[in-house]
Amino acid sequence: MNKKIALDTPEPDKWVDRYSDYLYNYAIGRVNNHEVAQDIVSETFLSALKGIKNFEGRSSERTWLIAIIKRKIIDYYRRQSTEKERSKISFHNTDSEEEKDWLEENVADMQLVSADEKIENDELRMAILECMTELSDIQARIFRMKNIEGLDTEYICNELNITPSNLWVILHRARKILMDCMEKKWFN
Repeated sequence: MNKKIALDTPEPDKWVDRYSDYLYNYAIGRVNNHEVAQDIVSETFLSALKGIKNFEGRSSERTWLIAIIKRKIIDYYRRQSTEKERSKISFHNTDSEEEKDWLEENVADMQLVSADEKIENDELRMAILECMTELSDIQARIFRMKNIEGLDTEYICNELNITPSNLWVILHRARKILMDCMEKKWFN
């Protein structure tokens, strides 16, 4: 006879005290929005309550709640992917074919990704933003204006009182720093 051994018996009245901080930290690290993370934690607890009869005790309560919150985060990104108000970092305005190829190979097109890939791409976006802290102020400003805000070269040059040649040199150096940082922090 195969008898199931229950590792844990659910105690929903203790979930908030035991797991809310952990679940919130898990969610905020993936959605980077305080209100959304709180909503996802609430939805997780509600879903767990509704499905408590399905808890078989083959895992701990915490593990079971993590499985639920993962699905809630995926659901959140599925909803987001249908909205047009998504932010997208475009790297297609590069001055070098080598840089363009590297960026296109390593940064997915947001239009074609699944919810799981969306989570990974958000983590990638956070890594890029973290790597941007290694840029000088002018490099970061120009990179943001050109590649994130999508401003044209003439506008940026007029705004910052620089020549187009100077702009492309600064962008090239910024991209090199970013690519080196991303190779270390993300792709290795």
